[in-house]
Amino acid sequence: MTRLLSRSCLLILLVLFCTFSAMAADSTYLYRTSLIQAAPGKYQELIDAYKMCAAHLSEGDEAPLWMRHSQGDHWDFLILWPMGSYADFYNTARIAKRKKAEASRPFQPNWSELIASQEDVFVQGPPLADLRNAFSNSKFFHVEMFQALPARHAELMTERQMENVYQRKLKRPENFIFTRDQGAAWDIFTIGCYRDLKHYSESADIPEKDQEDAAHVAGFKAANQIGPYLRQFIRSHHDTLAVAIK
Repeated sequence: MTRLLSRSCLLILLVLFCTFSAMAADSTYLYRTSLIQAAPGKYQELIDAYKMCAAHLSEGDEAPLWMRHSQGDHWDFLILWPMGSYADFYNTARIAKRKKAEASRPFQPNWSELIASQEDVFVQGPPLADLRNAFSNSKFFHVEMFQALPARHAELMTERQMENVYQRKLKRPENFIFTRDQGAAWDIFTIGCYRDLKHYSESADIPEKDQEDAAHVAGFKAANQIGPYLRQFIRSHHDTLAVAIK
């Protein structure tokens, strides 16, 4: 019996290692993430300005992905600006195309009048095609943003990956994981993409046994210990529910 248990534990660890390695390998696309709060009375005007800018992107620059706050953190908009890599984004030819596109806009927004606050963080994240596909099929998002305790960054990343194993076992959408390269203080943030609020809340209907089984496969002691386990590694945690902007 002991040998069987040991083999089972080793198998679970091997599956988790392979899963985490694959996730890490895919998280190499660079994004600039902007958390923006609109100036008072400028909410819709700011949306229109960003839509206009997205419509006049230069060839080679990808359109942003974005969402608007529903409840939770204080920002109004989260915008993911696809960059690919610093070398790609700041390539001389691509800069020239961007400047040409900016000059072709029918008007130049006065961002200082439209934006009350802005926080930018450059992050490594999932492949752009995967993210676009998820966003195109989603109207509701769950965003979690974390600051790690000193020297606990790797453990926080592992915990986030463990939760994705848990989600996958329950046939629930996995979270896209973004890790800080430079900029604002957030070390990691995740985005869960859902069809709508009902899809997001369906987790409440999952049988307790299935939740426990999934937690054990993911490496947690129990389903109700996922939160306490996470809190060992973080000094700050912001949750936000958001909806798509059409």
